[in-house]
Amino acid sequence: MERNIIHLDLDAFFVAVECRKDSKLKNRPLIVGGSSRRGVVAACSYEARRFGVHSAMPMYLALQLCPDAKVISGDMESYSKASHEITEMIAEASPSFEKASIDEFYIDASGMDKYFGAFQWATELREKIIKESRLNISLGMSVNKLVSKVATGEFKPNANKHIVAGEEKNFLAPLSVDKIPMIGKQTSSFLHDMGVRTVATLRDMPINFLVSAFGKNGISLWNKAHGIDESPVVPYTEQKSISTECTFEQDTIDVKRLKSILIAMVEKVAFQLRDQKKLTSCVTVKIRYSNFDTETKQIHIPYTSSDHVLLRVVTQLFDKLYNRRMLIRLVGVRLSNLVHGNHQISLFDDTAETINLYEAIDRIKHRHGVEKVIRATTLNVNKRVRMEMNMFKGNV
Repeated sequence: MERNIIHLDLDAFFVAVECRKDSKLKNRPLIVGGSSRRGVVAACSYEARRFGVHSAMPMYLALQLCPDAKVISGDMESYSKASHEITEMIAEASPSFEKASIDEFYIDASGMDKYFGAFQWATELREKIIKESRLNISLGMSVNKLVSKVATGEFKPNANKHIVAGEEKNFLAPLSVDKIPMIGKQTSSFLHDMGVRTVATLRDMPINFLVSAFGKNGISLWNKAHGIDESPVVPYTEQKSISTECTFEQDTIDVKRLKSILIAMVEKVAFQLRDQKKLTSCVTVKIRYSNFDTETKQIHIPYTSSDHVLLRVVTQLFDKLYNRRMLIRLVGVRLSNLVHGNHQISLFDDTAETINLYEAIDRIKHRHGVEKVIRATTLNVNKRVRMEMNMFKGNV
């Protein structure tokens, strides 16, 4: 059976939500992000993009390029609510869908051509979403996720494109290698240095050469250049929370050690949040005393996935919670009210340096393991305790 994979991507999502709230903002150069000079662009309108502004750009540079732009600090709660609206529309209409991020979806419409055209059905769904949500959304459809995503990006905004089966190579061939998903700056720069600038050139390279140059990633590059992607649409389930806790071999009253363990916990769950492109707005700290009395304290905060924000909150909650001066047998941290959103979104008021630092740390953790980069204050948290910091993922 021929696959029909649909990719849906909301156009300039944050900006569109702001314009829906205030119609006077339409057709103006808008930037959503940190309001300070050292802040970072989280999103921008197409009018601002014409001046060269893009996401993750330092705010001072964006305003140099587009001095007339209006800067909006951002409202993650509104964006999350709007995303939920779209998710419900897609869930109601689709046989199987995946929510890839706060503003991006895949639908597996394979087999629909038996009854009616899959692309016609997708087009009608897109029109319904635009009409009912008043948010514009782009659509690409092909035999796999890779080509559908590239098609959406290539024809945005207002994309409604079908790459028919067999045309994947012809469609990809003239495009820059930068257009292929998951090709980062380093790989792109390496390919350019080799004289490889288009997908067609990459496609003509022997797979053995790519493997020798890029290791196992060379196989992935070769497949992508040929429009090959067998990855499935993963059915969407809303994750409710991420938590971790540790039960001690011996009950303790050592506050310094307890705080070190809590810091290690925050590092672990915050990394997992960023890895899943999620943010949290509710933090809970849990302690269990030696007599098995269990107490928790929680607080709602602006959406974030940043260690330094969560560390401050968790420490404050523990200080308020631990007031009996009894031996403790268990501590835990729980992050809930999760929404989809990338790292830049959670750092509206942080600097480009902070974002770059987190991205560098996360890359090291991905490559060498989560324990390879830790805060000095957690060095006394031994390996056994780290192993006992079990992770729990809560789903609805």
